[in-house]
Amino acid sequence: MANYHYSEEPTNPYRHNERQNIIMHLSHWITWPRFILALTLTFFLTGILFPFYWMVSSSFKTYAEIGGRRPVYIPSALRWEAYRELFDPANPSFQNFGINILNSIKVSIPTAIVAVILATFGAYAVARLRFRGKNILLNSILLIYLFPGVLLIIPLFAMIAQIGAHIGFDVQDNLPVLIVTYLAQTLPVALYMLANYFRTIPSEVEQAGLIDGCSHMGVIWRITLPLAIPALVSVAIYTFMIAWNEFLYAFVFLNDRALFTMPIKINTIFNDPSPRPHVVMAASTIMTLPVVFLFLALEKYLEQGLTAGGVKG
Repeated sequence: MANYHYSEEPTNPYRHNERQNIIMHLSHWITWPRFILALTLTFFLTGILFPFYWMVSSSFKTYAEIGGRRPVYIPSALRWEAYRELFDPANPSFQNFGINILNSIKVSIPTAIVAVILATFGAYAVARLRFRGKNILLNSILLIYLFPGVLLIIPLFAMIAQIGAHIGFDVQDNLPVLIVTYLAQTLPVALYMLANYFRTIPSEVEQAGLIDGCSHMGVIWRITLPLAIPALVSVAIYTFMIAWNEFLYAFVFLNDRALFTMPIKINTIFNDPSPRPHVVMAASTIMTLPVVFLFLALEKYLEQGLTAGGVKG
């Protein structure tokens, strides 16, 4: 039998030097502060993204995969049964989740619009006008927001019920009344945020507008509001999120299933005698995605400078 002798492949000096250069570069770049920062960011992003991934993936899992002893990180197949139960009328357990989405839209969008409009005029008055007790007023508004909603719901319900008895409207199962209760939660923080924002706008630009012949309303509409677009967008998103995700007030004021918002409907599905966690996860995914898309779509407004180019010289 012939003997075969295998000789080792000669080392390429170019590749060896390139590998050494990469190692040296990484050794100089990776320092302890950068390593700690990278570790912190990794932990932070994992803590945020993993629950969202678990919610979305669980909507495609079976009950056995969700309730098993060993966690299933990747569903075995993309099962759409949970979403069909939410939206398909032919499904035996049809939930008619579309009407709940519509109810949440009817409540959250008007709440955000009205809160931004009222907070704009109130915050501008606090930031620009001089009157006695201005700081006390602003701090008292913020102090109201510090109280939890469960403490305010009973007196608020009683007050609105008395007003409804005199005017002639029913407090229960009334979406406009629910919008009013949401304004009681969102207006204080919206006023505080916009007041601090208006204070940072240079008064010179408004004085220049008054000199050019604009009225006070014209100055607000043509100068102040365009400069405050990032603040207005931030307040609108914040108030929209409060109304979109709110559970306690909707749970108290709504009894008709046809008027349930998404949080109430998800709680109803969760408390059903037959456990369907994949349906709960599917409904939670649908409820979360619009807020994520809203942040991504309005990100450029949130990152804009407030008075960039407002004052020259």
